[in-house]
Amino acid sequence: MRVLFLVTLNIFYVSLVFASNVITTSSGDVSGTARKGVILYEDIPYAEPPIGNLRWRAPKEILKKTEIYPQDSNFCIQRPSNLGGADGEDFFVGNEDCLYLDIFVPRKNNHKNLPVMFWIHGGGNTSGLKDLYDFSKLVSRHDVILVRINYRLGPFGWFTHPAIQSFQDGEDKTSNFGTLDIIMALKWVNKNISNFGGDPENVTIFGESAGGHNVLSLLVSNKAKGLFHKAISMSGYTTSISPRDAYNPINKSSTSKFSSQNVVNHLTEKYILDEFPINNTLLKEQRKMLLSLSSKDFFKIYSNRDSYDELPLLTNDGIVIPKIGLKEALSKKEHLNIVPTIAGSNRDEVKLWLSTAKYFVNIDYSIIGSILQIPKVVIEKEHSFEAFNFYRSSSWKIRGVDDPLLSLAAAGNEELFSYRYDWDDHRRLIIANFKKLIGAAHATEIPILTGSYDLVGGYPLSDLIYPPSFSKRYTSKNMMLFWTNFAKYGYPGESTNSVRWEKYLSEGSNKNYLVIDKRKNLKMTSESLTMETLSKQLFKDERLSMLERCVLLLQMYTYVGDDQYESAQKSMLESCNRKVSEDFIKENASYIEF
Repeated sequence: MRVLFLVTLNIFYVSLVFASNVITTSSGDVSGTARKGVILYEDIPYAEPPIGNLRWRAPKEILKKTEIYPQDSNFCIQRPSNLGGADGEDFFVGNEDCLYLDIFVPRKNNHKNLPVMFWIHGGGNTSGLKDLYDFSKLVSRHDVILVRINYRLGPFGWFTHPAIQSFQDGEDKTSNFGTLDIIMALKWVNKNISNFGGDPENVTIFGESAGGHNVLSLLVSNKAKGLFHKAISMSGYTTSISPRDAYNPINKSSTSKFSSQNVVNHLTEKYILDEFPINNTLLKEQRKMLLSLSSKDFFKIYSNRDSYDELPLLTNDGIVIPKIGLKEALSKKEHLNIVPTIAGSNRDEVKLWLSTAKYFVNIDYSIIGSILQIPKVVIEKEHSFEAFNFYRSSSWKIRGVDDPLLSLAAAGNEELFSYRYDWDDHRRLIIANFKKLIGAAHATEIPILTGSYDLVGGYPLSDLIYPPSFSKRYTSKNMMLFWTNFAKYGYPGESTNSVRWEKYLSEGSNKNYLVIDKRKNLKMTSESLTMETLSKQLFKDERLSMLERCVLLLQMYTYVGDDQYESAQKSMLESCNRKVSEDFIKENASYIEF
């Protein structure tokens, strides 16, 4: 009888907890699940599904409440990938019905007005999904509410073609559908987050890589005005393109020669047009075809391209993004959402890519490795490997961090902070020296920030890359502290050992940034490196052949921002042939799959 009573009491308690976790939203009632010190509310729709006639239109507000429940595979359409994306055997994974968000709430919330952190995932705006990022530790330890979202990707998120835009009006006339998805999710948060105990007057947007790029985009979008109050761009960039060049580029470049016109021409098998089609009958036929195709059939044609070709994404449409472009708009007060802002990059941004490129590395097998089928990764061109990493990562910092922050400062924003992530205490094993191969590579700071290592596959792989150590715990603890302090107060504050994160620009010094690393290396520093001085250093670097220098020059000025190759020093351009450099990149675009 006593056992029956305890079981009944337990069932009643669980039911009570479950019932207390039901929250009413404008989309419907959602039930939370208790886990890891948080309550997680999953897969809440924040807009109508962008399917059928809503394909390639601005997201529409949900007018009728629906049943909300956890779902599988509700992420947006993308190529399958086991690196920052979704696995799959087909040429694509995901669904067009993908506009969902999740909310992490501390279990001991008591419905206070907690700061809200709004995460925008990376993946080049062509891949990625919210479910990869577990922020439970950050939320439970630092008393914040966190929202993570999906948004349309690739040709469903950004697509410029007169067959679409010519027949649409208002926001629907844009081609920045993915950007508007993020803005719609912010509107939903502003409307509903107080029901979860969050403060709609204290929302911090943050994201990494393409997520950082989207943060910078929101800073200049009038559609996002007033929807957020702080911003953090992690390894972001400032690439944008005119609608004309997104559809039919005048000049071929490494960033814009593959366009929506290529996709539609493949679909229709019609001749290539030099200008926007003016034949309405043809446009209507193309429009009907584009809207009636299944997502699989459309994506199959879009995917039929070389790996180094990518559809131009963010456009300077004058609707969502100013016509002068993202990079220029960041310096104009009339376009800017002025909020406290952090921007930073990683010391070894590109090592993760370089360490899989056949040009730099190879795999070998020891006797034991052959038996166990465990390859050893060998760097064959170590000097070139380190040089490529230095110049490309340094140019990323200049173009993706310094340029945007200096632009924001010119527009009147004085609340600016910068960092460089340097932590690299990875294991050095017989199969690979992860410290040398990976270092402080692109996206390796995310597990340190979240305290979750599922992003790299979880145990035991995570312990190879992120071995348990005081170094890791210290860096993770302080990174969480800085990010949540900023969300709460608008400044990141001090580390646990009293290192104060100072502003980016202060009297008598320039370009201050915090080096995020283990305890003995965490410090404030500054530098005056520019693209001009970096380029001069490149052409004196004896670790590189002349061809490698020219290839690097092209990558430095065309990746991580608009194509600025022609702005490189004339003497350097005279020494290089752009086509030869482009051909080299194409010929060496093969990667090792581990």
